Formats: sequence, C-alpha cells, structure tokens
Amino acid sequence: MQFSNRDDLLTRVASLYYEYDFNQQEIADKLQISRSNISRLLKEAKQKGLVEIRIHRRISTSPELERAFVEQFGLKQAMIVDNPDDSYEEGLASAGQLAAWHLEEILQPHTVIGISWGTGVSSAVSAVSVRHEYQIDVVQMIGSVGTVASVIDGPELARQLASKLGGDYYYLHAPLFVDSRATRDRFLEQPTIADTLTRALGAQVALVGVGTTAPGASSFLRARHLTEEQVGELRAQGVVGETAGRHFDIQGRAEYDINDRVIALRLDEVKKIPNVVAVACGLPKARGILGALRGGYLSALATDASTARAVLDEAKRL
Repeated sequence: MQFSNRDDLLTRVASLYYEYDFNQQEIADKLQISRSNISRLLKEAKQKGLVEIRIHRRISTSPELERAFVEQFGLKQAMIVDNPDDSYEEGLASAGQLAAWHLEEILQPHTVIGISWGTGVSSAVSAVSVRHEYQIDVVQMIGSVGTVASVIDGPELARQLASKLGGDYYYLHAPLFVDSRATRDRFLEQPTIADTLTRALGAQVALVGVGTTAPGASSFLRARHLTEEQVGELRAQGVVGETAGRHFDIQGRAEYDINDRVIALRLDEVKKIPNVVAVACGLPKARGILGALRGGYLSALATDASTARAVLDEAKRL
C-alpha cells in the first residue's frame, strides 16, 4: 500500500493499532509491512507527537497556598501540588502537568512561546497536549547549555513543544555562557542571534524554570558550566537563584558579573513578556523562587506545597 508521505503512514498504523484494536501482525498483513517495522512505526508516531498516551491522575492542590502566593507576590496564577506522599520526581511531574493545563488555557493559535531549559520546563513540555491546529512557534530565549544536558536543553525542548503545537521552532545558535562580555557582544552582533532574541522578546508566553545556588543543587554545576568554587563565590556575593539563564539575589537584583557572560534575553526583557510561567520544585530552590518572585520575573508558578511553604517562611525571615 502506498502513502503520500511518512506521516500518513505513521497515522494509518497508529489509527489501526490504537483506535481499531488491530494487533501488530494484523496491521503488517493489511499494509504489507513486516511486523518488526510496525513496532518501530508505532514508536516513531509517539515520538513525533502523532500519538498521545495520557494517564489521567488526580492532582491535589492547595487553594489556600495558591491564594497566599497570588496575594503576596502579585501572580496571575499559582499552581501548588499538595501530594505529601509524592517523591520529588512525582511532585515535579504533577507541577509540570498543572503548568501544562495553564498553558493550554492561555495559549492562542498562531502565537509565540519563548522557552528556557531544565527539568521543570521539560516536565511541562512532556505534559502539554498535542494541538497541531494551534500552529504556535517556539523560540529559544537562552543559549544552549550543551550536550551534557541535551535532553532538557533549550533546542530539544523547543523542538518537542513545537512538534506538539504544530508550529516552527527557532534555535538560538549560541552557547549560554561565554568567557567574557566582549565575546558575548560579538555573538549578539550576529544577525541570526539578534533576530532570534528579538523573536523571543515578542513572545506572548515564556516557559522557564528557577535554579538555585544552594550547595550541590545548581543546575549549571551539574551541566559543568560552573564549579563548586564558582557557585560558592556566587553565594558569597548574595546570589540565591537563576531564571532564564540570569542570576539574582533574594530581592531579585541581577547586577552580577556572571550575567555579562550570558547570551539570553535580559531579565528586564523577560518581564515584558505578558505571561511568564515557571515550574520549580524542591526545598533547595525556595530562596531562588523567592528572589524570582520579588524581582517580578514570573507571572505564574507551578510548585509543590512543601516548597511553597518554605518560600513563605523565607519571605517572613528575609
């Protein structure tokens, strides 16, 4: 049987398997394809977003904490998971699902999403439903972290999200960190990089995470962009966290030398994006989240109840 393109073949195989309950051998016989190829085609259909398998798990939330965050920090939306028996991974997945539902509520067809990087961003991207008809473009708003974290790096997340939302994806062809301000400036002078950042600045929605300088917990330490000594120096300077590649203190102030070596939107530019949605969980991130909130960099936050309470405790103390 002939198909006009590969996606038509993948859709036909997936439809027979998932909608009409054909087994793999029956599909192979019907389409005159080997059974081993059917298994590979089904896997490819899922990877390309043509098939979406969702497990609808109840997510308990904490309305009281959500109200407190909206009132205290001026958020448009707070989404706080209240599943005390969950592991960190389960809590992050639930927070990502809440963020994905929020994105699906605010997204409009033919718009633009700016995307950062990290496990929080990845959890939301994984949970977003396939909506090819939206034709939403996705743009990297920070440079690439590198191959150490390629699965959760900006280019891969941009590709995944665009494939789900039926739009194009735009890479920022530059590293996140460079060795000096002069090197950064040379990158920013490149037309393709300048154009991508301009496109990101015009986004209606941004999806970001929040990092930390807490001992042993820095994402940039794990990605080998910073050493333990360098993270310790940042803490000594008062840096508590990071979002969209930029570091800041507990009040959200971002005037630090490390930010002069970053290729990304500035935080004052991030604040111009109408909806900045963050996913961040874990007690080590409490001070980073507080700094991001005080800096006004976020308009919506998805986290877990333990982390949320730690943020409120830090806000009372500092």
